[in-house]
Order: sequence, then structure tokens, then C-alpha cells
Amino acid sequence: MKIYKTQKEVEADIKNGVLTINGDVKFECCISIEASITAENITARNITAWDINARNITAGDINAWNINAGDINARDINAWDISYYAFCCSYNSIKCTSIKAERDIHQEPICLDGKLEIKPTEDEEVTKAIKLLEAKGKLKDGKILA
Repeated sequence: MKIYKTQKEVEADIKNGVLTINGDVKFECCISIEASITAENITARNITAWDINARNITAGDINAWNINAGDINARDINAWDISYYAFCCSYNSIKCTSIKAERDIHQEPICLDGKLEIKPTEDEEVTKAIKLLEAKGKLKDGKILA
């Protein structure tokens, strides 16, 4: 098993914009990299990331902006956009701004003990807030009234 203890150790293994993971790896530090990670399968307790691209993901909790994967199995999934190949399953809940299968033959997302919640994007929430302020007479012509 390869163990990364610092950001610098991770960066040293990035070649041509790709961090290739073969076998087990453990990150004992927070990482922020401008690179692709190639891995057939990801098994983790907690994943917090902006973008995840993998064939299979098995995790406790996933918090991400975008997920592109073959199969996703997790306790909780909280993401912006989810794109999966055939199967997406969560023991508790899936919260995202969009979710879609990339294959005609696929299983609809499953939440065993929770529910699938499609959250509005930030722009939709800002628009709702502006309309609410206008309706309450607190905003006029883009200016907040006292």
C-alpha cells in the first residue's frame, strides 16, 4: 500500500497531468490537485472532491461537485451533477442538482433508507430569494430598502 502524507508527495507522482493509482493507496493528508486520477475502483470511507471520474465507487460518504462513474455504492451521496453508467445506490440519501444514466439499459437510482432529492442550483435559489424580497417590499429596482 502506498501512503501519501503530504501534498508534495502526491504532486511528485503526477506525470503528464495524471496521478495513476495501482493497488491500494492511502491519503493521510488533504490534497488539492490539478490532475486526473486514474483508478479502476475507489473504495473509501469519506470522499470530498470537486470532480470524480471512476469505473466503480464504493464509499461511506461522497461529497462532490461532479461524479462520473460506472457504478456508485455509498452510504450518502451529496453532489452537484451525477452521471452513472448502469447503477447508482445509496443506503441513505442522494442529494444532487442533476442525475442521469449514460446507458439506455440502466437501473434508476435507489435510496434504501432515504430519498433522492434534486436540489435547485444556486442560481435558482438566488432568483427565488430576489422574488421573495421583492414580494415583501424589501427590494426595488435591485436595491435593498431599509
